Amino acid sequence: MTTILREGETCWRIRQADRASVIVDADSFFRHGRSAMLKARRSIFMIGWDFDTRIDLVPGKSNDGAPEKLGKFLNWLAKRQPELDIRILKWDIGLLNSITRGETPFYILSWMFSRQVHLKLDGAHPPMSAHHMKLLVVDDSVAFCGGIDMTVGRWDTREHLDDDNRRRSPMGFSQGPWHDATTCISGPAAAALGGLARARWERATGEKLEACETHADPWPGELDVDFHNIDIGIARTLPEFKEQEQVGEIKAAKFAIIRAARRHLYIESQYFASRPIAEAIAARLQEVDGPEIVVINPEGAEGWLEAKAMDTARIRLMKLVREADLRKRFRILYPVNDKGTPIYVHAKIMIADDSILKLGSANLNNRSMGYDSECDVIIEADEGRNDVREAIARHRNSLLAEHLGCQTSDVADLLEETGSMIETIQQLTRVERRCLREIPDRELTPDEEVIAESDFADPERPVAVAKRVYSYGRKRQYRHG
Repeated sequence: MTTILREGETCWRIRQADRASVIVDADSFFRHGRSAMLKARRSIFMIGWDFDTRIDLVPGKSNDGAPEKLGKFLNWLAKRQPELDIRILKWDIGLLNSITRGETPFYILSWMFSRQVHLKLDGAHPPMSAHHMKLLVVDDSVAFCGGIDMTVGRWDTREHLDDDNRRRSPMGFSQGPWHDATTCISGPAAAALGGLARARWERATGEKLEACETHADPWPGELDVDFHNIDIGIARTLPEFKEQEQVGEIKAAKFAIIRAARRHLYIESQYFASRPIAEAIAARLQEVDGPEIVVINPEGAEGWLEAKAMDTARIRLMKLVREADLRKRFRILYPVNDKGTPIYVHAKIMIADDSILKLGSANLNNRSMGYDSECDVIIEADEGRNDVREAIARHRNSLLAEHLGCQTSDVADLLEETGSMIETIQQLTRVERRCLREIPDRELTPDEEVIAESDFADPERPVAVAKRVYSYGRKRQYRHG
């Protein structure tokens, strides 16, 4: 078996995890993340695109005496544990979100001057680039890495009920169903993610922090372990900025996973807007014995600009892929709940057969491969590790079952019978219940043609890097043309 994990190419570090689990949807992540933080002794690192101090981490479920709301909870932890150091690093432009949605400045101001809870705004990025990776690291012993931000609009259960009162914003507004995912990891791999968090902190603040040394085990007590004693690949995207060189490990990993798939490639992503990815998928579909490829997206992007840029790019790339799909092995779908309400897909997952699982913060768009900061983790089944293969397949089947409103065993049995992910989805789809629907194709309007795949809305690299690459390409063309 040929591995896709290569340090310096498809990943930054390969480190062992003595335990690892996949966590689906924010109800579980908020609950397990809170449980791990309750066990913290020395250090909590929170690195993210956004945080909102007003959100309930465990709506209506708190029975341990600790506060439910994030801001009060962190202050309570600090008061209870005087040696606990809490560091929160938030994308600086994300502060605008906090102000416009009415978040109280109390915590923001107090944490900027606190001795125990330290909040910093991360401005170490190119213009309009986003710090998008999402990390929660406790005592360098347990780390969460995925796609879920601890902010408004993220909390939901795997049922994705319509009009769930627990899914209201701090201002009382109803919020739609939201699908997301993250991971929980312990051991040396968690310590490596702690090192990445400290590196991010130092680059943003100039403050160098020492690694945390403790014998505590903050693994969440109710979280089942999916994987034991496995190697974890940690992959990053970092844009060139000042002394920081361009890092594109996630991009290399994505292409390696697409090449590695033999029978099935299952993808969840907020966007489908990267032409290089679409071309790689199209090339696999043109192979006589290439894999089936299923992409789960939201029905449409959030916000006017995102909808204009990402949805129009998706339409154009869907056409590219479908023209190559002569054997009908490609589907791009979106989930709805029992009432037919679209479920917003924010998860970022790639699963190749039963052998590779990649999960993190990076989408299938250009920004995630070069312009924003991202972090993904990759699990690969070594030869002879049938337990790892079974766990990867179980998670793929579980995700499909969640979207189709059925049992994981229903998906597993039918996939075993048919050998086809697409046939399994078609047979288990019932329009009167939760299901997956095809994203329709349509013609772009003239103004959409201008915006589609625009570098302004979805650049892959900072302008300086892009210009050098273009110049280098032109020189090569002149020399060899």
